[in-house]
Formats: sequence, C-alpha cells, structure tokens
Amino acid sequence: MNCQDFSLKPFPIDAPLPFLKLFGSITRRGDKLAIHYNLRGDFSELVIPAPAHFPARKPGLWEATCFEFFLGVKNFPLYWEFNLSPAGPWNVYRFAGYRHGMVEETAFASLPLRVQRQPDSLRVELELEIDRIVGADQPLEVGIAAVIEFAGGGLTYWALTHPGPQPDFHRRDSFLVEL
Repeated sequence: MNCQDFSLKPFPIDAPLPFLKLFGSITRRGDKLAIHYNLRGDFSELVIPAPAHFPARKPGLWEATCFEFFLGVKNFPLYWEFNLSPAGPWNVYRFAGYRHGMVEETAFASLPLRVQRQPDSLRVELELEIDRIVGADQPLEVGIAAVIEFAGGGLTYWALTHPGPQPDFHRRDSFLVEL
C-alpha cells in the first residue's frame, strides 16, 4: 500500500483569496486507487454546485468548481485526467501525450463519488479500480489539482505545484506524487 497526504496551493493571482485550505490524501493498493479532497474555509464567496439528481459523465467540468487528478504511467507520455464535480457529475479523459489526442476514457461507465457537505467544509472522495487502464505493477505519476469558482465570477486554480507562468495541470513536471 502506498498512501500520501497532499496540500494544494492556489496559482498566484492579484486579488486576495478568501481563507481556504485544500488538502487530502491519495492511496494505491494494487489495482485500487482512493483519493480524498478536503476543502475548508469561508464558502460565502464560492460557488459550490448543488447535488445533481442523476450524476453522470459531463464535459467541461473544469469551467466551474471541480476536483481533478491526473494519472500517468512513469516514462510513458500517455496519461488520464479525472474531473470530479462536488455536484456529482464526472468525466475521465485519456491523452496520448501533453494535451494531445484527448478522448473520453470509456473504461469507466461511472465513478463512485462521495461528497460530504458542511457549512465550512467539503469532502470529496473517490475509490476506483484502476486495472481497467493500468497494470498493478506499473508505477504511476500523479498530479492533483482543483478549480474553485468565486460567486462574483472568476476561477482560482489549485495544484501541488505551479511550474509554469500560467496554471497548467497537464504538465508532467507537476505530477509530483509517485504511486
């Protein structure tokens, strides 16, 4: 079993952020992967979408509050992007290389997303079998990120690191977690 805690940092912006803390953990046990995000702070200025009646695959989730992670097999350009809305919609994309060859990953018909809401905290959890896309013995490089939407408009971008001049979750040098 490989378990690692993480803390995400916002991309530098000009306007001050409301007090927020975004952290969690990711665990790999053979063919099982579990990720837990915890968002804590003042939610009065944020857009946290209401739960969907029928959570399903949906494109463009990164245009609003969305929790994301990226899985890449070490030493291979192929990688996957997982998008998780706290409302329940989700999506998974496969890329042949850096922002190249994007297609919806059909190996997943659904994602068992769990969301717990409190006035000043939000917990998003996902546990899934990754043997549909990678082997149990393949070492993974993981990027963990989130997009948080402000009620007055605008988005903030959170990640383990921001190695470029613009927020870019697809950069392999931001896939800092090894599982």
